[in-house]
Amino acid sequence: MGLGGCIILIAAGAILTFATDWDMKGVNLDLVGIILMVVGLIGVSTFSSIARRRRVVMPPNTPVVEGERHHSRRDGYSDGYGV
Repeated sequence: MGLGGCIILIAAGAILTFATDWDMKGVNLDLVGIILMVVGLIGVSTFSSIARRRRVVMPPNTPVVEGERHHSRRDGYSDGYGV
């Protein structure tokens, strides 16, 4: 479930809890709404922690060699200046 699904769960739970006054026999809609909001919050926290781990930048494994030029042609355009 992505971030959008979690936000929809939170919104649906809030609507059931705070914006409705329906009475269903055998079902407590306030409790169902609170459960949906809690599940949505757990999903958002899980999604954000996973997304944070994916953004970790690892250092490159190849060494950086300075001072070498990689351009073999000297036609005026390979060095980026056009002259």
